[in-house]
Amino acid sequence: MLFSAILTGLVLGGTYALVAMGLTLQYGVARIMNLAYGDIIIAASFGAFVLFTAFGVNPLLGMLLVIPAGFALSWLIYAVMLQPLARRSRDRGRLEGDSILATFGLLFVIQGVALVIFGAGFQSYSFLAVPVDILGTTIAANRLLAFVLAVVFGLGLWLMLTRTRFGTVIRAVAANPASAPLVGINVDSVARFAFALGGALAAAGGVVVSMYLTFSATMGVIFTMKALIVVIMGGVGNLMGALAAGLILGLVETLVASFIDPGLTLAATYLIFLAVLVVRPQGLFGKTAR
Repeated sequence: MLFSAILTGLVLGGTYALVAMGLTLQYGVARIMNLAYGDIIIAASFGAFVLFTAFGVNPLLGMLLVIPAGFALSWLIYAVMLQPLARRSRDRGRLEGDSILATFGLLFVIQGVALVIFGAGFQSYSFLAVPVDILGTTIAANRLLAFVLAVVFGLGLWLMLTRTRFGTVIRAVAANPASAPLVGINVDSVARFAFALGGALAAAGGVVVSMYLTFSATMGVIFTMKALIVVIMGGVGNLMGALAAGLILGLVETLVASFIDPGLTLAATYLIFLAVLVVRPQGLFGKTAR
């Protein structure tokens, strides 16, 4: 029973980590607090749902369409709506405030379109819903695949940011956007790319979520909230922090639901979040501001 709960918690935590990594990029590099982030995830879930149910496209192949679409949509959102805000903002605080207001409105636009097309009911589809035995514990193959995909995307992003020249550029902008232009870095272009890459990760997370969870047009705010908690717990802009915080959150929620009361999972989530804020306000892997 305990091993089963831990395994389920790791799967859920891996999904949380995956969806939070995109928001980490958007907030850590572009300085955009994107409240519509969860609705991009849900839009991608519906995209995978339509491809599978209407056209019989395997969700893994569907990613080849949904992820580029998430990248392109996020690129367009930044270029049309958010880049003008970034250029006119005199400091980070004003940009964060303006982006919160702008993306709050965008949230309702995306949600409204989804409600018109798909309605308010919950949707799901059956993909690899077959049992797999791991050390005497049974878990659905789609959940196991979701965990593997979260690891693959997370590792790929980490390698890109730490082992490539462009990754170094992204980290430089995240660390000090004011000094980055002094070494020839176009901050606007890097921020736009990071925001779009975050949208691509949100789309990947949406496809992963659709494989084993039910979802609806109004669930975006839940994923935005969870992603924000993971980002802040792990340390803004820190991928390893997002991974650790996501796994912790998934394990805590699953253990509480399995051994205490499912109704207390949200309370447990916020209790862990508040504890981290009190003990380490900068996050588990964040650096103390000087």
